[in-house]
Amino acid sequence: MENATRRHFFHHGQIGNEDEKESCHWCQLRSFPTHKTAPITVVNEIDNQTLPQNFRFINGVVLGAGVSAADLSFRSGCSCRQGEDCQYSGCLCLAELDQDETSDDTADDHDGSVAATGTPLTRKKAYAYHMHGSKSFLLRSKLHASKLPLYECHQGCACSSKCPNRVVERGRLVPLQIFRTQDRGWGVRTQESIKKGQFVDRYLGEVITSAEADRRRAASVISRRKDVYLFALDKFTDPQSLDARLKGPPLEVDGEFMSGPTRFINHSCDPNLRIFARVGDHADKHIHDLALFAIRDIQKGEELTFDYVDGASEDFEESGGRIEDMTRCLCGSSKCRRFLW
Repeated sequence: MENATRRHFFHHGQIGNEDEKESCHWCQLRSFPTHKTAPITVVNEIDNQTLPQNFRFINGVVLGAGVSAADLSFRSGCSCRQGEDCQYSGCLCLAELDQDETSDDTADDHDGSVAATGTPLTRKKAYAYHMHGSKSFLLRSKLHASKLPLYECHQGCACSSKCPNRVVERGRLVPLQIFRTQDRGWGVRTQESIKKGQFVDRYLGEVITSAEADRRRAASVISRRKDVYLFALDKFTDPQSLDARLKGPPLEVDGEFMSGPTRFINHSCDPNLRIFARVGDHADKHIHDLALFAIRDIQKGEELTFDYVDGASEDFEESGGRIEDMTRCLCGSSKCRRFLW
């Protein structure tokens, strides 16, 4: 670990080391636009292991072979001129939300508008976040255990970058540290306290087809590797959909060879983070984001965890599975399920 960092600090600024610099994890992290305000650090105080040499840090998803974003002609965004208008159901970005999914917190919904009679008007909030006070930009409590997708404004919208409905869009604001654990490989801990409902980061990787994901899983079994970093983008998969991209098997995100710091977050059966599907441009729902939010207050220095299967469990005997095909859980929580599929 010390030798790896020495190469970075003393050699990668010199002419002729461009190829080595390109593959250096510290150089990759320092190139992130958030490096000065929310840096990612790497430490190992346990052994001599370094991060995988074939791994590369990225700051956005990479579309693999056979995967493409929507054509420009299909793209759209809201026309809201005031950021506050992006809270309500009139915003085009929130058009797919049902009325019963809008906020029922009327105390927070009053936007200052008044009728001709002088009576305050209350418009139902449709977006996912608080806007005022100490809870600004935090995920609303009723969504913490919800499986509903989060719809946000994005670069194609008329609203400004300060729009309150651009929480994931603005990116990670929390400094993180990748560290070596005693018995679970690498892990990630926060370098500042995180509030319940706060956005932490996205799970990034290479977006690949279902067929390619199956091929990589099979290769993992053959090589007897237990660690698989694949997550399906299946929130909008629907055999009845008019969108051909949503009718078949979903795309998947593979973070094994390229990802952000969240690739190193460990599983827990009693986690402090949870993954939510986040949609920006509606034309690209097939490649929606995987956004990690805190589901309880997290102290500075605490390890970050999320449930890899989001609470899903299955009796392996009833399913005909074999215990040797399962991964033993090492989370150590009182709610540990002992094995993961």
